[in-house]
Amino acid sequence: MRNFGKAIAHLQALRRKFEGLLEAARTKADRSRKAPAHRPTRLRELTGFGANPGNLRMLVHVPERLPSMAPLVVALHGCNQSAEEYDYGTGWSSLADRLGFAVVYPEQQPANNPKNCFSWFLPGDIARDRGEAHSIQQMVEHAIASFGVDRRRVFATGLSAGGAMAAVMLATYPEVFAGGAVIAGLPYGCARSVQQAFEAMFTEQSQSAHALGDRVRAASRHRGPWPKISIWHGTADPIVKSSNAEDIIRQWINVHGLSAAPSYEELIGSHTRRVWSDADGDALIEAFSISGMAHGVPLATTMGEDGCGAAGAFFLDAGISSTHHIAGFWRLGEGPAEMPRASAVVSEPRPIRAEGRAVVAAGEAAGGWSDPDEPSFDPEQDARRRAHDPNHVIAAAFKAAGLPVPNIPSGPPGAATHVAPGPIIEAALKAAGLTRI
Repeated sequence: MRNFGKAIAHLQALRRKFEGLLEAARTKADRSRKAPAHRPTRLRELTGFGANPGNLRMLVHVPERLPSMAPLVVALHGCNQSAEEYDYGTGWSSLADRLGFAVVYPEQQPANNPKNCFSWFLPGDIARDRGEAHSIQQMVEHAIASFGVDRRRVFATGLSAGGAMAAVMLATYPEVFAGGAVIAGLPYGCARSVQQAFEAMFTEQSQSAHALGDRVRAASRHRGPWPKISIWHGTADPIVKSSNAEDIIRQWINVHGLSAAPSYEELIGSHTRRVWSDADGDALIEAFSISGMAHGVPLATTMGEDGCGAAGAFFLDAGISSTHHIAGFWRLGEGPAEMPRASAVVSEPRPIRAEGRAVVAAGEAAGGWSDPDEPSFDPEQDARRRAHDPNHVIAAAFKAAGLPVPNIPSGPPGAATHVAPGPIIEAALKAAGLTRI
């Protein structure tokens, strides 16, 4: 009985810490809030989307002129948030209007969780065809049937508990999702109770990459291809320890069978982006470490008319728009014929060697973010540029023929393009079984 009492006291202490941190963050944001308290909703609710075993609400935003076979994004809010608040903060519906894709916003109900957190840690809600995970999968199927979106281009993203739930969806329904993005979230299967959830959030866990990967492999009978994933975390996050981002990275590196060392690394202002690519040079995993950022979604409020989202509680101006970058990583602005399931989104940058690793300065990154103060990355413009880049065309031809893809660096956007013979000759010799002298 004494041990039981200690366990209850420990759980209560963890809960008080969690609730205190949430309240402190929201109070700080309310004091500096510039946005109007009232804002018109852009979402509408759909019912009758399935058996809904997780008792969730389904809200959607569909542009008036949704293109045929458009992508679909599932956006999952964090604790103490609603679907409308998450949409307003991230700007996903605004970007959907510009690029032409649909957005589904699952919403938690207080009857399930008093803090409106998705149940990313309960066995009955994170297993395939059960609970909340099944409800979200039913929303996806309903959206595909109702809006005519492309089944091959379905993506999931979320913040905090929503980020952890996005990880759940990628693990339990990997054949449904082409990619995902986890912001300030946790790896799949790291907790199976409320107490374990708090401990995973506040303390560093010691788990091998293989054990983490096994949890994903055990979640379904799927054996590949696996979704690509974008991971974001602030270095000063007091609510979800940033070591969770490293665990997510290790989990998906193991699932994809990639090397532990990143293929390359780039600096974006004070932030760090690491990328893991496959043998063909396709970026399958990227991870952003947002310097000095607390718990929330990274925004860039200085982007003017090209910006989206609004700063507030858990929506933080970090000089980089995660919404814009994730859309580029997923290639949401491209047509279905241009987007294979697992294809590189960001052109290979010119590496600068430093301490044995490839590091790219922000101003030299090609196809991604260059300077946080510059206009946002336009996936459609980048696609047009790549289509006319002879190096990109040659690399695509090598890949289509099943040959090793030349590692051809791309120049900055707007720069003149020239054929790079060295990497092309090297790839041709490798394909012929010869070695370069």
